[in-house]
Amino acid sequence: DRIPPYLEHVGDTAGALVKQCLASLVPARIVYGKGTCALGTHRDFWDGSQFICGHNPGVPVDDTVIVARVTADDETTLATVVNYACHPTTLAWENTLISPDYPGAMRELIEHETGAPCLFLQGASGEIGPREGFVGDSTVADRNGRELGFAALSILTALPKAGTNFVYAGPVVSGATLGAWKHVPLSSVALAAKADWRRERWHEPLPFRPGQSTVAETEEALEQMQSDEAKALSSGDEARAAEYRALAERKTRLLHRLRQLPQGDHYPLQVVVWQIGDAFWIGVQGESYSLLQTELRRRFPDKTLIIASIAADWGASYLTPRELYDTGIYQESIAVVAA
Repeated sequence: DRIPPYLEHVGDTAGALVKQCLASLVPARIVYGKGTCALGTHRDFWDGSQFICGHNPGVPVDDTVIVARVTADDETTLATVVNYACHPTTLAWENTLISPDYPGAMRELIEHETGAPCLFLQGASGEIGPREGFVGDSTVADRNGRELGFAALSILTALPKAGTNFVYAGPVVSGATLGAWKHVPLSSVALAAKADWRRERWHEPLPFRPGQSTVAETEEALEQMQSDEAKALSSGDEARAAEYRALAERKTRLLHRLRQLPQGDHYPLQVVVWQIGDAFWIGVQGESYSLLQTELRRRFPDKTLIIASIAADWGASYLTPRELYDTGIYQESIAVVAA
């Protein structure tokens, strides 16, 4: 009963903040930096009998951290942005608190150091979660957040002044012939080129997965699991009842997704791309595997790319690589679009 008024409060607050931002616009410059963080690990784990969603040691993942520092003309920091691919799933069933998980402590650390708001954008992380996750101890979430926060601060510390470029200034003869590099102001032409703003928004039609459960089939399965839970409780088997309750929750979520799916043969995946200077910010609906960002960065190695998953909403579910279909991995099992 507390969820609807909370969501209404979030919507009202977001609208008020947009109006506040529009009323206080100032010229700003953005400098981007790149680093790494070992917080996230692969989470498609084969335990010997089945795939589970949890820490999968030894499998490499994309550990890229992109940081953006936004400054005013007087070099005052207005905001920072941290883009990292890792599910905020430190806390799980043992936790009874509403929590921002690891992004909370990450933001607190960076905001304390910079004196400006920090925005976290979750990257394409369908198969990536915290190394230590699904716990009930909120101090673990804070520790995870500080790990990412310190990684981001190390990147921020190395960022140069806005409007400059680091260039080779020539040799200097000393005990050895040394190479001199300097930060020099960008030309007016280069600055003008970095002032371009563009936006493209479209729907990418993805075919629905064949053989997907219907609403009626899911409702029938849900009723059966609820009945099995009641029988387990009446027999005193609490552990079995808890399993049926969890399975029923999965069906409840599936039912919600199925009822929200658009009509037709294709899911209209929402995509938006902003060009902000010489960087590109990409928002994609649903939860993409990290293949989305690693492949884009491979194809465009000279571009700064900020990639945000679950943009717009979660409605498209997981977007998993083709080779994972029919493996039984959780993310693949609930995917609504075809391979």
